[in-house]
Amino acid sequence: MAKDQKKSFGQSVKAYREGKRLSIKELAHETGYPADLLEKVENDETTPPVALVLQLSRTLKVDVATLDQNENKKASSRVKSQKRRAGSYAYKQLTKSGADKHLGGYLVTIEPDTVHEGVEYHHEGEEFIYVLKGHLSISVGKNTSLLERGECIHFNSALHHALSNPSGEKAELLVVLYIP
Repeated sequence: MAKDQKKSFGQSVKAYREGKRLSIKELAHETGYPADLLEKVENDETTPPVALVLQLSRTLKVDVATLDQNENKKASSRVKSQKRRAGSYAYKQLTKSGADKHLGGYLVTIEPDTVHEGVEYHHEGEEFIYVLKGHLSISVGKNTSLLERGECIHFNSALHHALSNPSGEKAELLVVLYIP
């Protein structure tokens, strides 16, 4: 790879994992996410959900912007972020990331009539979700809530949680994460 060429997110994750001498199985145990999902992320076969990005950043002890060099290269003094797709939902980072930043804001959209796919999310800290448009079904631990436009939920994000959209219209959410 050329010196000035930036690594993909997956390549960066793999490089940091290998630099810490962790196997994919060890990384799975450290993050709580399945090894096959982590392999797909490293091979750039899937876009990781926000929760997984944050968990990888914490586990590998590296800033999110450092992991995502291409995204970091695009950023200027004002926050500019492309929308990323992870399964049935897409997200756009609204705030700057950094080692000294503990709060992250995201605009999340979930396609109509979707159920949560894959593993449930979890990460240290707290999460606040405000429904801007549509409906949201959210499971936190063993509790499920149905939220409509203008409603919100605040919860301990270390608990396993899953999002889905049971309605026929696209859901749009403001998601704010606090990571200690």
